[in-house]
Parts: sequence; structure tokens; C-alpha cells
Amino acid sequence: MFTGLIFHRGVFRAYRSNRQEVIIEAPEELCRRLEKGQSLSVDGVCLTVTRIEDRQLTFNLAKETLEKTTLGKLKPGQLLNLELPATLDSLLGGHLVTGHVDGTGQVAEVRLRPPGKRLKIRLEEEIRKYLVEKGSVAVNGVSLTVAAVGPGYFEVELIPSTLQQTNLDRLRPGDAVNVECDIIGKYVYNFISKIKS
Repeated sequence: MFTGLIFHRGVFRAYRSNRQEVIIEAPEELCRRLEKGQSLSVDGVCLTVTRIEDRQLTFNLAKETLEKTTLGKLKPGQLLNLELPATLDSLLGGHLVTGHVDGTGQVAEVRLRPPGKRLKIRLEEEIRKYLVEKGSVAVNGVSLTVAAVGPGYFEVELIPSTLQQTNLDRLRPGDAVNVECDIIGKYVYNFISKIKS
């Protein structure tokens, strides 16, 4: 379980074994806190560390991960948001993020809204139905508030600290992003859907 607050970024270095493994260079401070077998959120995807060599972290990529996230299409040098799991004494400054991505969205528009930016993200309606205005969403693992919702899209505001500490500042129209809807909203939607049927 994560909170969606990002304090570290890593760099994609390589794939191995026909994209069944991914290697990410991470800050030394983060690597010192990790052990083989621990979980780490990588651009919003919960992965298990299989190897630590200096600052190089290796993770396995399951078929589901390759199909439902952006992690199978990384470019050399690409920045990735990294988050350690929450502990029982962690401050819950964002929202409950599982690292189980619902799917990918596509950046449709990036608008400057000084001092920050506003993103419009296209999303399949099957996933978008879980989003509500002023609710929570994780984009590339970053906890954000939904600013607006429309048919097949949603919008979020990015404040200066989010732009400085995450890779969201680098997003351009056409870029794919990992999207995880609020787990509480999904449970409520599922419960109400069963009552209606």
C-alpha cells in the first residue's frame, strides 16, 4: 500500500529477458532502504525487487503488467516516480494507492495555469466511471485530486511541488500514463451496481 506522495525518482536503464525484467537506477538513499523481495511503486505500479546491485534495481514484469501499464514501453533515460510502501506510522498525506493500475490513459492536453499546470487525460469509459469530481486518482503513482470529469476524460491540477518532485512535468500530449482509481470508490461502485441488478 502506498500514499501517492513521491519523494524519489529513478531512471529506466534497460530491459532483460525479452522485457520480462526491467532495470532502474535509483537514488542511493532509496537503495539503502530496500532489500530483495520488498515492494516499490514504479510509476504507480507495485513491483517486487529481485536484485540490488549498487544503485541498479531489477524487477520482474508479469504479462498483466506489460499489458495494463506503461512499463513495457519505456525509453532509455526515462524518469520514473518511485515510492516506498507506507508503514503503520506513515502520514497519509495523499490517499490509499495499491499500486494495482487499472489501465493507461493518454494525455490529451497540457495547459499552463500559473503557478502550475492542468492536465486533460483521455481514459476508457470502463475505467473513467470510477472517477468523481473532487475525488482521488493516482497518475503515474502520484496522488491527485480530480478537477473535472467528462465523457472519456478527466482533468487534474498540478501544483508547483508536484511538478518539481515527479515526472508529471515532462508529460506532453500523446504520452501514456498509468491510472489507478480510488479503491474506495471502486468498492462503492461495485456494491451499488450489485444492489441495482
